[in-house]
Amino acid sequence: MENLCELKCEACRKGAPPATSEEIAQFRPQIPEWEILTVCGIEVLSRDYKFTNFAEALAFTNQVGDLAEAEGHHPEILTEWGKVTVRWYTRKIKGLHRNDLIMAAKTDALLS
Repeated sequence: MENLCELKCEACRKGAPPATSEEIAQFRPQIPEWEILTVCGIEVLSRDYKFTNFAEALAFTNQVGDLAEAEGHHPEILTEWGKVTVRWYTRKIKGLHRNDLIMAAKTDALLS
């Protein structure tokens, strides 16, 4: 099985194929803390990260932002005191793409 952290995001165009249920099931063990939620009819990968204060949460938010810029794929991020919520999905296809799985794993790796 491929290691998600070693993969790169591909340019995603409107009409690109979404991640299949088989692909999601194959890679879920690499991102076990992530939930698949339906938000406004769109499946998203979502995870809350806990921190001891706002400064740590903000520093993590900035790391996620740098990662997103480097990969050319951008999440929704909510930064609060002691908590950061990150949601990955692909706007162009209104759902989950392989890129989202890759970015979830890379987001987790920021803390290791």
